[in-house]
Amino acid sequence: MTDAELLRADAFPIESATVRGFTMRFVHVGIGGFPLLLIHGWPETKRIWHRNIAPLAAAGFEVIAPDLRGFGDSDVPADGFFDLAAHARDLRALVTDVLGHRRLVVAGGDLGGGILQDLGMRFPGFVARQVIFNAPLPYLREEHRGLRTRPPLEAADYYMRQGTGADSLLAELATEGERREYIASFYGHRFWASPGAFTSAAVDFFTEPFADRAKLRAGWGNYESALGTRPLSEPPYWGKNQIPTLILFGPDDHVIYPDFDHMAARVFTEHIGPFVIRDCGHFLQWEKAEVLNQSLRYFCADLLSAR
Repeated sequence: MTDAELLRADAFPIESATVRGFTMRFVHVGIGGFPLLLIHGWPETKRIWHRNIAPLAAAGFEVIAPDLRGFGDSDVPADGFFDLAAHARDLRALVTDVLGHRRLVVAGGDLGGGILQDLGMRFPGFVARQVIFNAPLPYLREEHRGLRTRPPLEAADYYMRQGTGADSLLAELATEGERREYIASFYGHRFWASPGAFTSAAVDFFTEPFADRAKLRAGWGNYESALGTRPLSEPPYWGKNQIPTLILFGPDDHVIYPDFDHMAARVFTEHIGPFVIRDCGHFLQWEKAEVLNQSLRYFCADLLSAR
């Protein structure tokens, strides 16, 4: 599919399911293949996976790409929780209770990478393998000693405002255009992505879901949860992780830890890589889609051949 075809909300069929009291919407293709859950981050929706869905389904995966609670086409839940545990339990319910799968592969970056860590550790045996890139990681004092474990300070303003002053920030973004322009900055001049990675048409497509005032505000809930200004549904599972993991890293990212690759190698005790993907930043699944698609196919070749 061309990018012109992919930059459409209806590029793939969207299904709906009631999950833990709210409606979750998700792309679901390649039914009968090995289940693969693609977890988006912030400021993303399931649309960020549009370059991955068809190639991964063709490779033999049953691709499940949801909008997380409060994002995109999914509802904002009444319980008001947006922490890792809430997201992980939602996804477990979708994959197991709705779709009937007991074991799967998971891939994610940013918030999605945090959620996949909780998901696999919270439900032992559920995640067979996982792929992580440019995502939050637990800080391991001894193992991470001497590494660059703090994101650049100049990139942290958004984090603090969304986590500690979300209502005042929302008041400043009074129109749909202002809200979309705010989100567009993360695909552009904030240098999360490699320069030139996103066309204006792509930015328009990815920012459109965040024009909705309630959805934009809900998306900041994960920052409030992390900074302690919003209650947690329950404590996260967070620490060393023994699930077989493929670690990828887009180094042009100006918001994640400079030594993400070295840090991740110490968090995931059973890992392949880390592999540094040049000319790539935070949004690896879009910026270097072909790398992620091929990596998943090779990393899971035995699982795919067994179907």
